[in-house]
Amino acid sequence: MSISSRANSSIRLFSPLNPKAVVPVLIHNNAVISESTAICEYLEEVFADDPIYPSSPAARATVLHWTKAVDEELHPACAAISYAISFRHTILRQGARQYEEFMKLGPAEGSAARALKWQWIKLGLDAPGTADKIRLCDGYLHEMDEALKSNVWLAGPEFSMADIAVAPYVNRLAALSMDGLWTRGRLMNVESWIERARLRPTFKPALVDWVPTDLAAEMSTHGERSWPAVAAMLGL
Repeated sequence: MSISSRANSSIRLFSPLNPKAVVPVLIHNNAVISESTAICEYLEEVFADDPIYPSSPAARATVLHWTKAVDEELHPACAAISYAISFRHTILRQGARQYEEFMKLGPAEGSAARALKWQWIKLGLDAPGTADKIRLCDGYLHEMDEALKSNVWLAGPEFSMADIAVAPYVNRLAALSMDGLWTRGRLMNVESWIERARLRPTFKPALVDWVPTDLAAEMSTHGERSWPAVAAMLGL
C-alpha cells in the first residue's frame, strides 16, 4: 500500500524476472528484488524519509512476526481459500477440465504446486487440508483481535509494515464474502482495524481498483454461496 507513494521514474514493477513467475518484482538502479516483504524492506532503507517500520526494537519485532506469518502461512492459506471458493469456477468455465491439460498451462510453477491447485479446483472446500487453511486464517484473525485490544494498529499506535503486510489478506477474505469471520460483533477490534485501513488513501488503489469488476463480482457471489459451509467448519 505504500509502494505507489514511493515510486518514481527510476522504479519499475513487473513479473518476468521472478523465478516463481508471479508479481511483484522491483527493479531500482539495476537491483532486482522479488517478494513483497523484501521489496518493502528495501524501500524502507532507500526511502528513509517515509518509514513504514517502527523505530522501537520491540515494535519492529512485532512487525517481523506478522510479515513471517504472511510469508509462511497466510499467503499459502489465502491461495487455497481463493481457489477453493471462487477461482475454481472461473478455471473450469474456461475449459481446463482435465488434469493433464491443467498441468500444461503453468509449467513454470512446478508440478507439485499445480497438482495441489488441481485438488482445490476439482474438490473446492472438500479438498484435503482446505478446512485447516480456513481455521488457520481464523486463528490469525483472533490473534489480531487480541493485539488490537491495546493498540490502534498491529505494531502500536502508528500504521506500519505489519498492517501493510496483513491488510491484503483480510481484504481478500472480505472480497470472498468471508467478512462474517469478524463482523456482527465476533471480532470487533479486527472490524474497526479494517475500516481504519480502508480509509487510508492508498488502500483502494492498491487493493481494490486493480481487480476487474467481473472478477470481483464472481468472488463475492461464490463467497456468499460458500459462506454457510465455512461457517459450519468453524462452528458459527
